[in-house]
Amino acid sequence: MEQKKQAAMAAIDAKSDIVYRVSDAVWEYAELSLQEEKSAACYCEVLEDEGFRVERGICGIPTAFSASFGSGKPVIGLLAEYDALSGLSQKGGSLEREELVPGGCGHGCGHNLLGAGALAAALGVKAYLEQTGSPGTVVLYGCPGEEGGAAKAFMARENLWRSLDAALTWHPDDANEVVTGSSNSCIQTQYHFTGVAAHAAGDPERGRSALDAVELMNIGVQFLREHMSSRARIHYAVTDAGGRSPNVVQPRASVLYMVRSNRVAEAVELQERVDRIAQGAALMTGTTFEKTFIDGLADTVPNHTLEGVLYQNFEALGVPGHTAEEHAYADALAGTYPGSDRVPGIGAENDGDVARQVRALRAGNGHAMNDFLLPLYQGDAFNPGSTDVGDVSWQTPTGQIHAAAWPNGAPGHSWQNVSIGRTDIGRRAALHAGKVLAAAAIDLLEDPALLAAARAEFEDRTAGGYTCPIPPEAVPTIAD
Repeated sequence: MEQKKQAAMAAIDAKSDIVYRVSDAVWEYAELSLQEEKSAACYCEVLEDEGFRVERGICGIPTAFSASFGSGKPVIGLLAEYDALSGLSQKGGSLEREELVPGGCGHGCGHNLLGAGALAAALGVKAYLEQTGSPGTVVLYGCPGEEGGAAKAFMARENLWRSLDAALTWHPDDANEVVTGSSNSCIQTQYHFTGVAAHAAGDPERGRSALDAVELMNIGVQFLREHMSSRARIHYAVTDAGGRSPNVVQPRASVLYMVRSNRVAEAVELQERVDRIAQGAALMTGTTFEKTFIDGLADTVPNHTLEGVLYQNFEALGVPGHTAEEHAYADALAGTYPGSDRVPGIGAENDGDVARQVRALRAGNGHAMNDFLLPLYQGDAFNPGSTDVGDVSWQTPTGQIHAAAWPNGAPGHSWQNVSIGRTDIGRRAALHAGKVLAAAAIDLLEDPALLAAARAEFEDRTAGGYTCPIPPEAVPTIAD
């Protein structure tokens, strides 16, 4: 690795105490989507101390921020997340389910690590810009509400990401790999039905059941499922059944819907069909309803050019290492859930030849932590889940990696992920991911041809145009 990159990597190592401190602080705060006040403040204070120009509350979102260093182009964006999940409070480093705060929240998706890794990358690129005097700007974006709020999509509505030449990010996972392929877009909407209360036996003709409306809406959507794309999904949760008295015609009821489809334009169209079913349910029951938009996000647009840059740097830097004690802990943690023998990685999920290669790597590894880099896979891949990184990828070339922060097959949104996220295994994954992102960013800053190729690929893949899933009047909201 060339000397300038080595200096940037050394700068990241020199700041590792800051990166680890931020990761642990955000783990302790464990704040839910769009409520990450302490977490955002922690980042802003550290970034200001490190010489970044910090802007708080960007795009009208109180817990969002940007922190920039340098001047001129190219402009490379790094994406940080820091929201937690409800009901996942867990003691760090434990091998059993132990709540830290009864009923509290926890970082079951590892966003304390994700944000810290992005911070490490920003510090590394800043060191490079300082040492070389090269033109260019690095911007760390604080993106709240990934678990239910889709801040990046709201930022996309303001065309924020179009100002970037490229965006890079990562996510904790059970494998070291470069991310490729597309994901599902997603729209969440809450429907609040209002009817008329009445005695269910003595005066039923005067009642208008909001709960009936919710049930009829659910039946209507059930029949819709036969007539939508095979890659689409519709989920729902009844959030208010109107009460606990069966002898009352329920005057209120609410249901939360999540509509997914592989392309954001398809999700918007499917959402309109669900809206019409809600209208029909209200007509059938003589009720009314109000619709509250919760969030929406787009599918991801892959960029093979950026994937290649990321992979070259991942190869050069290797993968996070682990001590014998850490291996023993991770092996024991892997014994607490089923599926620890699965074949990891996007390539293995979509290509039999890659799956055979990965099985061989797993067999030679001997531990639950995947201490190897998966082969670069750039075939057709699809993830039925959703992320608001997708909206970024529709407005600028975007690349992502996974770094192994938990043992093979660890379930998403689990107490196991919360536990290991407060250990050196998780911290080291964050620091290493930051190095890979920083090294790739340096390549983009130094080689205009790479950015030009990434931009050309981006323009080709997004030629149909971006459909923003966020209505003009919507504001970031959490479901009731």
